[in-house]
Amino acid sequence: MEKMFETVIGLEVHSQLMTKSKMFCTCRSDYQNSAPNTRVCPVCLGMPGMLPVINKKAVELVIETGLSLNCEIATETKFDRKNYHYPDLMKGYQISQFDLPIALDGYLDIELDGGDNKQIRIERIHLEEDVAKLLHRETFDGEKYSLLDINRAGVPLMEIVTHPDLRSPEEAHKYLTGLHAIIKFIEVSTANMEEGSFRCDANISTRYVGDANYGPKVEIKNVNSFKSVFQALKFEEIRQRAAISKGEKIVQETRGWSDERGTTISQRSKETSSDYRYFPEPDIPPVYIDKKWITAVKSQMTELPKVKRGKFVDEYGINDYDAELITTTREISELFENTINEIKHINIDLKKSAKSAANWLNVELPRLLKDQNCSLSEIKASPLNLALLIKLIIQGQVSNTMAKSVFDESFLNGENPVDISSRLGLVQINDKESLTSLIEEVLGENPQAIQDYMDGKDTASRYLVGQIMKKSKGTANPKLASELMETALKAQQ
Repeated sequence: MEKMFETVIGLEVHSQLMTKSKMFCTCRSDYQNSAPNTRVCPVCLGMPGMLPVINKKAVELVIETGLSLNCEIATETKFDRKNYHYPDLMKGYQISQFDLPIALDGYLDIELDGGDNKQIRIERIHLEEDVAKLLHRETFDGEKYSLLDINRAGVPLMEIVTHPDLRSPEEAHKYLTGLHAIIKFIEVSTANMEEGSFRCDANISTRYVGDANYGPKVEIKNVNSFKSVFQALKFEEIRQRAAISKGEKIVQETRGWSDERGTTISQRSKETSSDYRYFPEPDIPPVYIDKKWITAVKSQMTELPKVKRGKFVDEYGINDYDAELITTTREISELFENTINEIKHINIDLKKSAKSAANWLNVELPRLLKDQNCSLSEIKASPLNLALLIKLIIQGQVSNTMAKSVFDESFLNGENPVDISSRLGLVQINDKESLTSLIEEVLGENPQAIQDYMDGKDTASRYLVGQIMKKSKGTANPKLASELMETALKAQQ
């Protein structure tokens, strides 16, 4: 019987933390839009005699991430020197953590295609400093050179390392997207892959099903999108299986991913921890994390997306799809919850209103932000105003079509929806007397349509209702207008 292959994958995710200053100095960490080499000081430049000082906020963000990923938080942690030589490493070593990380032994559940959950164990989460950035250039006559931008050097970087629990590129993709969603939701990082604030190195090996030992490990670097991670792992999975089938040996090495070629490329032999000659950082004392500190971090944490999704479905009656969209970002989630709280105070049906709120935030809000080319923080989104708009719709004072104009005005300018609908003349006509008067006018102007109705043409009734909507400039209640028109036409027979 032919042996079956099994893929073994472990992931290392590096995520820059959202702190105002760098990891070991007071330089601002917002380097992305800064001129090269303007966010630097003697500490992050690696000048002799400069002493690093720990950024407390960065430690707290790692603690929060660890708690969100079901980790144990260490009571004692320390920093180490990771020694290697590369042009982007200013000191000739990186301040990182080796044997005493801040968080360890956690897990993240992913949902497999069949609907079952799988627990992916997280080995550790540690804190380190980011390195500088090399910019590779070429002259007009083809001569290559590199520039060094030191702004990124020293930015707090959190590394999240899994155990080799993933068994396919598909599982790796699910884990990465799930982790990304949590990190972004709890706002410890922007997690923007395009800007490099969320980066992934993937370790992959191949063995036969049933083997206890892992095969030689290949690390894939330079993958900067979820799609690239998936494609790189898929390529490497196929490459390794084909090589083993031919009797070739897999070499433990580091390979880069090329989006243009769609292949991994051998770069160098894979380093081990001993190659880095780790030793305790002599300039930084150990850090002790007591229960009081952990409790303080916990008190400031928000509910995780999974918890919120369950609450939104169970308590407010929205469907799983809407709940998933709402919890994509913390901003939208909080706007939805605050809208629900306002709805509870204005005496309208909670579940009906919650479904309406979900629709406005999942459909109309993204449309508005796209049209205005702006973010949520740049407009005047008000939970109370959204609740009042939903009340107007439920009470039949504005139609869904009218409500879109009111929604846009309210969210852009912060104005009360009641005032907007009145100012723009968008109050829906619901009284029978006004509608009956409009119907009489329409019938008097359209004798042919009345005759068509008499001849059994159903479209005639819809045409006449359309004329009512036209005369009322869209303010007539279409449902009531249709009912009254039908009654008036039958009276003509």
